[in-house]
Parts: sequence; structure tokens; C-alpha cells
Amino acid sequence: MNLTTKKVATDNIEPSDPTNKVIIRKYCCKDREALRTICADTGFLGKPIDPVFEDRELFADFLTRYYTDIEPESAFVCERNGKVVGYLIGCCKPRLKFWYHLLYDPLLFFKAFYRYFFKPYNAATKKYIQWVLTRGWRETPPAPKDCPHFHINLLESVKSPTTTRRLIDSFLAYLVSKGHRKVYGQIVVFGDRRKPALFHRFGFEVINCMEVTKYKEHYPSKIFLFTVVKDLEKRPLLYSK
Repeated sequence: MNLTTKKVATDNIEPSDPTNKVIIRKYCCKDREALRTICADTGFLGKPIDPVFEDRELFADFLTRYYTDIEPESAFVCERNGKVVGYLIGCCKPRLKFWYHLLYDPLLFFKAFYRYFFKPYNAATKKYIQWVLTRGWRETPPAPKDCPHFHINLLESVKSPTTTRRLIDSFLAYLVSKGHRKVYGQIVVFGDRRKPALFHRFGFEVINCMEVTKYKEHYPSKIFLFTVVKDLEKRPLLYSK
């Protein structure tokens, strides 16, 4: 398959879903605050991050700012009745993202340092920061180099296989139109959610996983972070063969 010549439409807004009236469209700057709110509202295993980490501003900055401010063209949102209810943020420029974090993350560190001692943060937030500094880098599995990736979050009210597929397929079609041949994601797995067999069904290969302990005091079961990779030449969409 010639990825550089195949034309895939990615910019048009999809028709409304007659069942739940959800549309998938490209991200625009007016969506920024809604996207950041959803990030914080789903940050703790699909629930609000507040019991674990109280600084929603810093949380959203670290997880979304590159995607919304530096590479917004690779982001998509779900909209229902005029309200953003989910998003997929992607990165097709991993080297640019590396340099962005190298330059910007020290500012986040100093913000966290100041608020840690002078705000001050509550005990749960301090433990979360301690985990980030001492264990976070050790509990993040290796990822493919120079490869596009994505993060996806949906509010509970709109989570469904159909909406998830439409959102991811919009991003995959965008990648194909840009000539990319593979993509990866790092997916949180806990309880009965997202077993490896599900990743294989959608054409993703599991390349590694690690246990994540940052929610150990807040969630009774083990939590894992899986790295999954999809070959877009073989299966450019979730359900394609």
C-alpha cells in the first residue's frame, strides 16, 4: 500500500450519530479549556484526579499542553450537543515533543516545587509528586522511537465502542494521509478492562507492560501500563483486515 499517495479525508466533520448525537471533528483552539477539564475529570482511572493530585492546572499542563499548543493539527474531539465530551490528542513530531519537554518541563518542576512547600499541597498530592520524581520514570515502559502516538479520553456518559472506534479511526486516517506507517499508544489496564486479546483484535501488538503503583493507595487491584503498536500498512483502521 502506498501511504504517501492514498488520499484519506480527515478534515470534514462527521455526520451526527442518530443514537447519541456524537460527532468527531478536528480540534480547534476554542476546545482547549474543555479538553483540559476532561483530562482532569478522567485522570484517575476514568474518574476525577482530585483525590490523588489536587493541582488540576499542573496536571493538564503536563499531559495536554504540547498537543494543544504545539501540535493542535493532530488532535480530534468528540462533541455532543455543542459540548466537547472527549478527545484524542496525537503526536506526529516526536523529536519536537522531546525538545518541548526538555525546555518546558523545568518550569513545571519549579511550579510544583513552589506549591509543594508554600501552597502547600495536601498529603495525597505530595505523595503523587514523590512518585513522579522517584518512580514515575521507572514505571513507564519503553516506547518506539520516532513513532507517532496518541492519548484518548472520553467522559463516561459517551463511552461506547462505536464512539471510541470513530475517534481512533479519524486519527489513524489522518496518520495514513500523512504517510506514517505505524503508531503506538500506552494504555492503562486494570480490573477486567482492555485485556491483551482486545488489543490484538484491533490490530495492535503488545510490545511490553509494567505495573504502575501511583494509585496503589487509592485502588485495590494492580494497574498496568501497556505499550501497543499498530502497523498501518497492514491494518490502517481498527476493524480493517
